[in-house]
Amino acid sequence: MHRFSKFVDECIQWKCFTEDPEPDYLEAAIQTVLTIHQEESEGDVLLFLTDEDEIERACQEINLRASDVMPSYASVDRVTCIPLYPSLTPPQLQKKFDHVPTRRSRDSRSRKVVISTNIAETSLAIYNIVYVVDPGLSARTTYNPRIRVQTHLVCPISKASAQQRAGCAGQKRPGKCFRLYTEDDFKFEFEDRTPPKIVECNLATTVLRLAKLGVKDLVQFNYDPPPPESLMRAIELLNNLGALDNDGNLTPLGAMMAEFPLDPQLSKALIVSPTFSCSNEVLTVVAMLSVSDVWVRPPRQLKEAKEAKARLTIPNGDHLTMLNAYNMYHQNKEDKNWAWQHCLSARALAQAENIRAHLKRLMDRFEIELLSSQDMRTFYDNVRKALCCGFFMQVAHREGNSNNYVTVKDNQVVGLHPSCSLNNQPEWVLFDEFILTTRPYIRTVTDVRPEWLLEYAPAYFDLSTFTDGETKQALQRVIIKRAGKSVIQTGSKVGRREKKKRRKN
Repeated sequence: MHRFSKFVDECIQWKCFTEDPEPDYLEAAIQTVLTIHQEESEGDVLLFLTDEDEIERACQEINLRASDVMPSYASVDRVTCIPLYPSLTPPQLQKKFDHVPTRRSRDSRSRKVVISTNIAETSLAIYNIVYVVDPGLSARTTYNPRIRVQTHLVCPISKASAQQRAGCAGQKRPGKCFRLYTEDDFKFEFEDRTPPKIVECNLATTVLRLAKLGVKDLVQFNYDPPPPESLMRAIELLNNLGALDNDGNLTPLGAMMAEFPLDPQLSKALIVSPTFSCSNEVLTVVAMLSVSDVWVRPPRQLKEAKEAKARLTIPNGDHLTMLNAYNMYHQNKEDKNWAWQHCLSARALAQAENIRAHLKRLMDRFEIELLSSQDMRTFYDNVRKALCCGFFMQVAHREGNSNNYVTVKDNQVVGLHPSCSLNNQPEWVLFDEFILTTRPYIRTVTDVRPEWLLEYAPAYFDLSTFTDGETKQALQRVIIKRAGKSVIQTGSKVGRREKKKRRKN
């Protein structure tokens, strides 16, 4: 390594590994940045962390503790921290960089510390970085097909990522990389490369598109082979949605669904929405679900953000709240100041608008009518019914009088995510995501009625396919109740016919 560094003009001086594992990588990273500031000559620092919360916490700690550090070099005297993560808008990011003095300005002795997720590895070029601090971790989202849950994990990075991070140092002058992990960890715990997405994600969209391309043998197809269980789960989901028949062949509905750049559940809900006279509204909901989080939560304005969201909340759930937020944004003439005052991301809303326009063109191509219900009494119910047609496999039932829910068929005990906008805890809900963080949560949740599930997905809610338990019992009560109403209604009709006969006689 020393010879290589000499050969390339000493671009990186490696501080390769720690002697022992760090018990608290965040504290070790903060302390390493402060040590660099105290002992190293001028040059900016790039620190890699895993998520937004960690980054904001590190910024606060470094800003707080840097004032107690006496740098050895007169060329630097203070630190300016810049957080960098995907949810920051370009104006927010530019504003943060604008506050950093340039090297030519009078106040040029500030050392810039960029604290970033792994987007700084390849997505962004950050100039004047001389020092890189790498704890060797990143956040990854993996999919568990057995219980259909996305898990957000903090995992060791790959050897390739470690090299990429080190390469961020010394692009303009000799640099240093501080690795906060042991050489044994690097050799034996780090994979050579980050696993391809196809082996860690939900395969339903991939399988649908391959079927559209005429690929019959998904097992022998020339790609990184995904886990067999993921493949079977994807085929099962598409069959339940009516996109594949029982022989695995693409149906006319599936062929249409494959033309939409959406998850199959979303495309199914969108295609059937004219049946409920709400295709305009479902189009908006689908577009909003297709962008990163539209809600902005500034770390120092959490209370204000919560109050702003409450003003736009529709009690029946998150999907309808998203619809209302989009409509209100347009009623206010797409005013970015209005969006900011209501803690909404103007960038995400603009992206949703572009996606909506693209999906609308596809709907026009397939002659899917754009309709809206004129009856306000059924306006939101119609949207929820259409969503049931796509998300009936992502439904949960409340567990007794507790705050927990149990997912249908998978029987996973979950909670409503803290971001959920439901004003109460309804008995039945559908959800967009099942995630595992500090505990299992369902996120983006809307209240639904069990009779809709029985009506629009009768094969999936065939009680003979359910194991005995509270969910099955609850569905049985709904069926009995519906049967009783049907008998009463039939009896009323017969009674009215008998009365008419007697009057004629």
